[in-house]
Amino acid sequence: MKIYNTFSKTKEDFIPLNPPKVTMYMCGPTVYDYFHIGNARSFIMADIIRRYLEFKGYDVNFVMNLTDVDDRLINRSIKDNIAVEKIAAFYSEEFFNDLYSLKIKPASFFPKATAHIREMVDIIKNLVGKGIAYEKNGDVFYNVKKFENYGKLSGKKLEELEAGSRVEVNEQKNNPLDFTLWKKTKEGEPSWESPWGKGRPGWHIECSAMSTKLLGKTIDIHAGGNDLIFPHHENEIAQSEACFEQKFVKYWIHFGFLNIQNEKMSKSLGNVFTAKEILKNYSAETIRLFFIQTHYGGPLNFSDELLGAAKKGFEKIKNLAITVDYEINKNTTDGTDLGFDFNSYYQEFSNYMDDDFNTPRATALIFDFIRNVNKVMAENSKINSIFYQKVKKFLQDTAEDVLGIIHFSELYNESNGSIENQLIELLLDIRTQLKQQKNYALSDLIRDGLNKLNIEIKDSKEGTTYKKNT
Repeated sequence: MKIYNTFSKTKEDFIPLNPPKVTMYMCGPTVYDYFHIGNARSFIMADIIRRYLEFKGYDVNFVMNLTDVDDRLINRSIKDNIAVEKIAAFYSEEFFNDLYSLKIKPASFFPKATAHIREMVDIIKNLVGKGIAYEKNGDVFYNVKKFENYGKLSGKKLEELEAGSRVEVNEQKNNPLDFTLWKKTKEGEPSWESPWGKGRPGWHIECSAMSTKLLGKTIDIHAGGNDLIFPHHENEIAQSEACFEQKFVKYWIHFGFLNIQNEKMSKSLGNVFTAKEILKNYSAETIRLFFIQTHYGGPLNFSDELLGAAKKGFEKIKNLAITVDYEINKNTTDGTDLGFDFNSYYQEFSNYMDDDFNTPRATALIFDFIRNVNKVMAENSKINSIFYQKVKKFLQDTAEDVLGIIHFSELYNESNGSIENQLIELLLDIRTQLKQQKNYALSDLIRDGLNKLNIEIKDSKEGTTYKKNT
């Protein structure tokens, strides 16, 4: 199994620190607003990586933080005239609701920054004591020149760096690139006691404190969007390794950018869509299928046309799942042993996913599997139910448990067409009775009418089945 490590810029063999245990940290949201579809891509792809590691037999301790004290939260508080705590509580709840709607498995822990202030202060005290951080009038800054090889994750050279748009302007800094560890409190802002007076933590120190507290001083995997490589993840490395004097992360995984209708997603262009808005028009399975058809590290264009294509793909998976469930429930124990090679599909799925979580190839394999299963069903009138059970098991293991693009327990929910399916079944029962009464004209009328609706009817000695064609 190989993972592309942003740190080494190469694919590396995945060898966890303490197998079968795997520690994984994912940068979560700042809970001042609903998260957008760019965030959704990162959250879903991290979820699939975690699911696949579990599929491989690893015991994954997965942590995703919530930043509930931050400049953006404070600005939102001032704008809306609502306490920071209330805003954070509201959007934290909405975050969990959206994760649930997107079929993302809950993390092992969802730590909140405000619950780990003591750990942050302890790290900052350590850095100040080592002369790597310095205090100025109640603010504490990290001196980037004191950390050897600063920029080793992003590949940026310290001497070439200039204060960019995300670097805080502060005349108290020794160097414009020095980043804030602790901020002196301002009137009306949340604050905590510290050796440097009342204040609050900087953004970067929060993740270092929470990851080391819950996962250890060195962790297996740290994941996040490409936009976090610099300065956020770079600064996490600097402060964590300077404090604990050991490697912070073994494998860095970063997710590619999302474009909207071929334009960069940005608030200034007005093309930022929340996950909640997209979920009004598309199912979680469709959204997940859309994301996994592009490799997690590459850029992705988000459009209604591409989502529509993903929706058709989901319908193909769902149609087979419904057919398989129907055939299993018929409990047909006789029939042909088809010799279908399920093991080769499992092996290929693992081969693709072992190659840096190559979900596009793994997804294409699943659709190849669906085509061949449909062909087998079309060419054989008598099939043993064991075949259908194996088909269902493969879909459950791969499409459901790892990729999350089908959920058998929800196939017959009303939102997924349960009333529609019940009406089809009712028409088929009526058609069977009409045939028994030799009323073939009316029974054919039902068959032809369903065919016009892309519902294919198949008669056999065992009874009548149907399949929805897209």
